[in-house]
Amino acid sequence: MPIIDIHIHLSDIDSFHRTAIDLSKVDYSAAGLKAEFDRNDVILGIGMGVSEQTKGAFPDSSSPNPMGLDLEEQVPSFLMECVGINPNRLGGKQAQDELDRIEARLQSPEVAGIKLYAGYYHHYVYDKIYTPVYELAAKYNLPVVIHTGDTYSMNGLLKYSHPLTVDELALQQRGVNFMICHLGDPWVMDAAEVVAKNPNVYADLSGLVVGDRPHFERFMNEPLFMDHFRRALVYSDHYEKMLFGTDWPLAPIDLYAEFVRRLVPEQHHEKVFYENAFGLFPRIGKRIANL
Repeated sequence: MPIIDIHIHLSDIDSFHRTAIDLSKVDYSAAGLKAEFDRNDVILGIGMGVSEQTKGAFPDSSSPNPMGLDLEEQVPSFLMECVGINPNRLGGKQAQDELDRIEARLQSPEVAGIKLYAGYYHHYVYDKIYTPVYELAAKYNLPVVIHTGDTYSMNGLLKYSHPLTVDELALQQRGVNFMICHLGDPWVMDAAEVVAKNPNVYADLSGLVVGDRPHFERFMNEPLFMDHFRRALVYSDHYEKMLFGTDWPLAPIDLYAEFVRRLVPEQHHEKVFYENAFGLFPRIGKRIANL
């Protein structure tokens, strides 16, 4: 079965480098990612744009918009990109220049959507500072992907990344589709309700486990851990709005695919691993046709 991995990273972020070496034991490079894609029948990935100007500074308030996949000189042909937004630069005199650069990047066919790092940046997703970004999303018919749940940095603030904040946003912006990353973990039941209630909200299943095989085996063999997510999936009952993602390099792709296959009932695998991505990301179809 072909797979689309809708949540990976390929940015020069210190914490990603260290995680790849110390925890997940993956080759954090475009070549390493392509090798994992080939071994697991992943035909396309979507990278979440993010950058830091100073080593270890993420979330970096000085990063210019839009943030991209800067580990390599250009986006590899087997990837698309969700352009990252630094809201701290969307106010003041430079705001229009930042928005102009964002819009110019959104016109590229390799861009699949927009990524907000709620929690990492201390703004609620329904704040007015993001309104011009949502207007651009509507103009170009692109989804907005939102980090929710735990942050991979102690400098994040969890009140901004709670999935219930997306409920208010979804009501305000009914013309835009949103994707809750990480199923809002640990608030997975709240995320499940936001997906079930709002026709324009989806969720991905990325980043729920970080590490190598021994780490995965320990959690996959813990019923309480697995049931934490299964309960949310059963409650939401919208497998057509759940998408597969790994959050690579936080975990090897083969292990993560095995984990999600255990979580999701087999009759929904084709939708979650492949078909649902086409419904949320309109540009995927043309990109795959040109591979």
